[in-house]
Amino acid sequence: MKTTIEKFYVIGISVRTTNEGGQAAKDIPQLWDRFVSEDIESKIPNKASTDLYGIYTEYEGDFMQPYTTIVGYKVSSLDNIPEGLIGLTIETSNYEEFTAKGKLSDDIVFNKWTEIWKSDLDRAYLADFEIYPEKSCEMDNAEIGIFVSIK
Repeated sequence: MKTTIEKFYVIGISVRTTNEGGQAAKDIPQLWDRFVSEDIESKIPNKASTDLYGIYTEYEGDFMQPYTTIVGYKVSSLDNIPEGLIGLTIETSNYEEFTAKGKLSDDIVFNKWTEIWKSDLDRAYLADFEIYPEKSCEMDNAEIGIFVSIK
């Protein structure tokens, strides 16, 4: 489903990675583990939502080229970015919306991305993101929104 998302801000932690050689499959879970183990959530000011965001941006090319992954929360402003965290503005853009449904432990999000990568979607490679509702990490019946920037 095509949709327009208005500009918003995110604060969180990031890693630069690539899908080449399976590197992202190591880096991204480590980023999520760090987010939880260092209680990054409690350090983020001005949260505008309880939904957790996984963001993919700063692409050097297509999805096989290096990009930055950010785990964080939507915030009302970037006026106060705590040390060690990063702030990001996601500009207003057009998106194709997908939903990954099922058990998170069954790799539903990765499987949906695999479908997206194989599709002929006219991607813009600006910023793509996943939205994890507050209770999604506990659910065997999760619904994760995936938004892919399109031209």
